[in-house]
Amino acid sequence: MKTPFAFASSLLVALFAAPLSLFAQKPPLLPEKDVAALAQELSGETAKRNLEGITRNHRQRGSGGFHAAAELIAERARAYGLSDVTILQFPADGKIFYGPQRSRMPWEANSAELWELKKENTENNVWRPAVLLANYESVPVSLAEDSESADVTADLIDVGNGTAESDYAGKDVRGKIVLAASQPGAVQNLAVEKFGAAGMISYALNQRTAWWGEDENLIRWGHLSSFPKTKTFAFMVSLKTARTLRERLAHGEQIHLHATVQAGQHPGNYEVVTATIPGTAPELKDEEIAFSCHLDHQRPGANDNASGCATILEVARTLHKLIAEGKLAPPARTIRFIWPPEIEGTVTLLNARPDFAKRIKAAIHMDMVGGGPETKAIFHVTRGPLSLPSFVHDVAEAFADFANEQTEKYAKTGVAEYPLIAPEGGKEPLRAEFAAFSMGSDHDAYQEGSFRIPAIYMNDWPDRYIHTNFDSAANIDPTKLKRAGFIGAASGYFLAQATTKDIQPVSEQIAIEALRRKADGLQRARNLSEAEAANLDRAWASYTAQLNESFRRFTGAPAAEQRQMPASAGLSSDQASLARVSARVGPESPATGDGLLVFKRKDSPKGPLAVFGYDYLEDHVQATGLSSPLLTGYQGLWGAGEEYAYEALNFVDGKRNAQQIRDAVSAEYGPAPLDLVVEYLKALEKIGVLTR
Repeated sequence: MKTPFAFASSLLVALFAAPLSLFAQKPPLLPEKDVAALAQELSGETAKRNLEGITRNHRQRGSGGFHAAAELIAERARAYGLSDVTILQFPADGKIFYGPQRSRMPWEANSAELWELKKENTENNVWRPAVLLANYESVPVSLAEDSESADVTADLIDVGNGTAESDYAGKDVRGKIVLAASQPGAVQNLAVEKFGAAGMISYALNQRTAWWGEDENLIRWGHLSSFPKTKTFAFMVSLKTARTLRERLAHGEQIHLHATVQAGQHPGNYEVVTATIPGTAPELKDEEIAFSCHLDHQRPGANDNASGCATILEVARTLHKLIAEGKLAPPARTIRFIWPPEIEGTVTLLNARPDFAKRIKAAIHMDMVGGGPETKAIFHVTRGPLSLPSFVHDVAEAFADFANEQTEKYAKTGVAEYPLIAPEGGKEPLRAEFAAFSMGSDHDAYQEGSFRIPAIYMNDWPDRYIHTNFDSAANIDPTKLKRAGFIGAASGYFLAQATTKDIQPVSEQIAIEALRRKADGLQRARNLSEAEAANLDRAWASYTAQLNESFRRFTGAPAAEQRQMPASAGLSSDQASLARVSARVGPESPATGDGLLVFKRKDSPKGPLAVFGYDYLEDHVQATGLSSPLLTGYQGLWGAGEEYAYEALNFVDGKRNAQQIRDAVSAEYGPAPLDLVVEYLKALEKIGVLTR
């Protein structure tokens, strides 16, 4: 007979000898067999091979390069067995509007070269090509987007930033080529339109990060106005090249250049590739879960955004294969995959095809998801805006949290149930960060108040090679692609299957994420006055109180089932929790004067007012003789003008007054003056977007 000590010792031995699966972390929301099937089948290498194909094309809107990339995606989708594979086309002529998006004419470039010329000898005036400064064929990003054809021989003039009239004082730039530190689009009105320059060379930096300007050999993506008064051209050069040119000019040296460009805009079409895995539940198959990315960008454009395009293609391959093999059940809802031009393509699709907007219940958007260690990327899983409370983001965070724990466990010990590594990729932990809503990609369009489609947004930031010729496939990590694909595939497949049977686990996940947001709110409140801290508390309580309701609406569950959703940690998603917060921090700010104004949005235009290459608000405000609303340039604690404006419009619902809208955007991005919010709303009324 064993003594208690002997029994305990034998139990410990047995426990240590037990297989790891005895203590394995259970995956969230999906059965473990489904998670295992996804983790095993997803291939970072397959995704990267497709990415390498995409990066061979200079994918500007409506161009031959974009079409070639679209055909590549469509061919792969058909080979993988997807249904309804098609390349949709929408006319783009510079005049047609899709919601607030003025269609930009496609831009095509065939060739461009920039040569420095040298005199053949000092006794004559014959100049010969001596140094090739830029060549479109080898480095397409060296020609600024929307450049027009030209054949110009002229001297170079340094105009500093080139965005202020003082930059041109004492300089005759007419007929010359100007060297500027700012983006060509910001320089052309003064340099070309007002002072008569023939063209531009820019060494503009963009996307400021800690590594901003560190690598002087990078050539950055530049762009001119899509709707110019005067057509022109611009070349992009590295900081190193620009510094040499500036030093020579400062010493009084004449720099004589010859620029040739064959490029220009022309009427054509936006192209959007789409494919599906059809749903099978009769009552749900007309609903869709969409996977989104953006296919356009300069060559190579590997992380931005061939990575997102290749990853959702790999998700499509994986899901279809596992379903065909019987390893996953067919989805109840249809799963759709969409490859558009960034933002303008999505705004166009949702306006031109309202049936798409009606069917899509949620979107999973991937924009930059493959950056390896060299890019210095931090991977984010980003929530939706405060104006659109949705459980969908808690689903994504559940799978991202699982991936974080599994990959960290593997990195530390070399053993994990789901390490999610690619044989040709890295082994570092993922360390996905859960981020508050930020703008800048197609998720803006889905979640805008016209469409209100919750969108999971996965993205890398920072990325020291973004928008440069070094954003290449060499810097993409197959392991990262696999992990992003796993989070997206698991989230999308769960959403395609979710019904009222999932009330309990979803409600528990909502409570977990609510605790995280509560902690974040406490940290933010340190920077606020007592009144603004109370406003923040009320706003997040209101948001949380609507999350379980969003799941009920998603599944069509009756209100009786909604009441069965459990409360956790005092953060139950019901009005009682909201009442408790109100009792603790007091009622909302009373509205007086203009704060009492209530606005309602008109039926059109549908979509965010700040779109791509065109600013609907600015254009229409100028037409009415108004000044630009100050809110669009306001800098808050956690957000900037565009975000304040986006959310202020989203909160307009015919019920909230201006004070309540001010309080909502202030809770989200930091305190903003009521008069700026009112001015903005009145401007939208003046241009016909809102009515009282």
